[in-house]
Amino acid sequence: MIPTEDASARKREIEEKLKQEQETLSFIRENLEKSDQLTKSMVSILSSFESRLMQLENSIIPVHKQTENLQRLQENVDKTLSCMDHVISYYHVAKDTDKIIREGPTGRLDEYLACIAKIQKAVEYFQDNNPDSPELNTVKARFEKGKELLEAEFRNLLNRYSKPVPPILILDAIGVDEELEVQDDGVMEHLPQAVLQDIICIAGWLVDYGHNQDFMTIYFQIRSNQLDRSIKGLKDHFRKNSASSGILYSPAVQTKRKDTPTKKAPKRPVYIPGTIRKAQNLLKQYSQHGLDGKKGGSNLTPLEGKDDVLDIEIDSYIHCISAFVKLAQSEYTLLTEIIPEHHQKKTFDSLIQEALDNLMLEGENIVSAARRAIMRHDYSAVLTIFPILKHLKMTKPEFDATLQGTAASTKNKLPTLITSMETIGAKALEEFADSIKNDPDKEYNMPKDGTVHELTSNAILFLQQLLDFHETAGAMLASQVLGDTYNIPLDPRETSSTSSSTSEFNKRLLSTYICKVLGNLQLNLLSKSKVYEDSALSAIFLHNNYNYILKSLEKSDLIQLVTVTQKKAESSYKELIEQQIQTYQRSWVKVTEHLTDRNMPVFQPGTKLKDKERQVIKDKFKGFNDGLEELCKVQKGWAIPDKEQRDFIRQAQKRVVSDAYRAFLQRCANISFTKNPEKYHKYRPEEVEEMIEKLFDTSA
Repeated sequence: MIPTEDASARKREIEEKLKQEQETLSFIRENLEKSDQLTKSMVSILSSFESRLMQLENSIIPVHKQTENLQRLQENVDKTLSCMDHVISYYHVAKDTDKIIREGPTGRLDEYLACIAKIQKAVEYFQDNNPDSPELNTVKARFEKGKELLEAEFRNLLNRYSKPVPPILILDAIGVDEELEVQDDGVMEHLPQAVLQDIICIAGWLVDYGHNQDFMTIYFQIRSNQLDRSIKGLKDHFRKNSASSGILYSPAVQTKRKDTPTKKAPKRPVYIPGTIRKAQNLLKQYSQHGLDGKKGGSNLTPLEGKDDVLDIEIDSYIHCISAFVKLAQSEYTLLTEIIPEHHQKKTFDSLIQEALDNLMLEGENIVSAARRAIMRHDYSAVLTIFPILKHLKMTKPEFDATLQGTAASTKNKLPTLITSMETIGAKALEEFADSIKNDPDKEYNMPKDGTVHELTSNAILFLQQLLDFHETAGAMLASQVLGDTYNIPLDPRETSSTSSSTSEFNKRLLSTYICKVLGNLQLNLLSKSKVYEDSALSAIFLHNNYNYILKSLEKSDLIQLVTVTQKKAESSYKELIEQQIQTYQRSWVKVTEHLTDRNMPVFQPGTKLKDKERQVIKDKFKGFNDGLEELCKVQKGWAIPDKEQRDFIRQAQKRVVSDAYRAFLQRCANISFTKNPEKYHKYRPEEVEEMIEKLFDTSA
């Protein structure tokens, strides 16, 4: 059982908790009642607010819609007014732009183009909205007028500011040193920058808006004329300056100016004026001699003035070719800024035609002149072709690059000219070789003193000019497939496309040609030598000519070219020279034979000679004296131009004759064969040597 005290305490505790719970429950009820009252109040307020909002909305929405409609109406009115103003402006465009259009674009291109743009928009508006309106015809006419004036301005600007390039600027451009680290790009300023920008602007408008390509024709016609005038101005510059100073400006010689740094001499080979003038004069003498039958190389007076003009023309033409390339490159650079890309090549082709045709015509005239001269057997004419052809072939790669993209007929003009020059050059070379072989043996044309024949000097001089242009001459021969003519074995390695193999083959071809000329010359000289009745003079003649050929070959390095195909050429000429010396020395046998022991009487000292024996000795002295006098008299008028050879032959002859004469005098010293020994013993050995020393000396 639970004690009574504990139960009472437990009951009191429970009753206290129950009381607390009842108080809490009462508090909660009171709060719930308050919350219900607040909720009812809030609902009442919200209901009232909702009612008022509905009333406000019902009042505002109609006002808002009405205001929105009014705003839309206002905007429509504004837009309508704006459109009306815009449309009305098109009707006034013609009037508003009339003054500016009539006055043209000069000096106010931007303003003018703005007016044209307005007119163009008016045209588009009327075409779209009112194609039958008279205003359309008005603005169309105004637009066409504006386009015409723009085209006229394009023409006027080009005409006014396009000037020929001064010759000194062209010469500077073609003389640019290719080895400089910082190179001048060679672009010439053909038009002032401001003018160029106007021209570019007009050209762009004519293409984009004017749908006009006529300006391209205007452009190439004007620029073509300036290009041609620039080249002609350079040509006139050469004629005037060369005539006054005698000095021609060469692309290989860079003039020093105070405002430019010193440049190295470029490697570009170039024709030096006057290098072929002497050869031409001498060769013309020979050619004229061969034609008119006169003796006359030495009697002809070379036309120096005519040759000076020829030199100027050749040098001028060479420089004009280089100038054309530089000017054409510069013109193309200018053209790309003005002409649309897809029209550039065609326009450039048309632009260069006149200048290119004039240059090619001039080149063909040179070929024609050479052809006529060759028909007259004036082979010096081919020498004018060599420097030109050499320069054309040197310039061809740059020339081809410049004309890239032009018509085939344009690109083929230079190769055609080169082929013409190679053909006529090869023909001249071949005919010259034949002329050497077939030169007639005319007695009156032979040198009386046995010196070098003009045929020899002309032939060597001609070959020396080939040495200066050996690559060009070799290519000439190769272009005509003359290898078969000269029976040159073709090495497969030399028929390849490599430049070194081609150069080697051309070198062999030229070497064979030179050997052919020398062979023809040798045969002709041998034939000519038979004209002389005196075999000794014939030998001197051949000796002089062979010696001249050999020394000329050695001096000019022609011998190196000859030995490409004739390894023993030098020794062969030396043998020929020695043979002629021996032949000449045999002419003295008729003098020295009197000094031999042949028919000499045999006698004992102190024995008196018989009359017949004395007469033999007298005859020997007389034969020697007469022969010596006769030979010295005749041979003193002969000539050996080479001092070394002249001295050698004299010394050799003095030694032979003097030794024989001294021995003869010694044998006759104690023989009494005459009462007047001074009559027979006319010359002392020293005097004989002096007489021989005067041989080949017309001044003695």
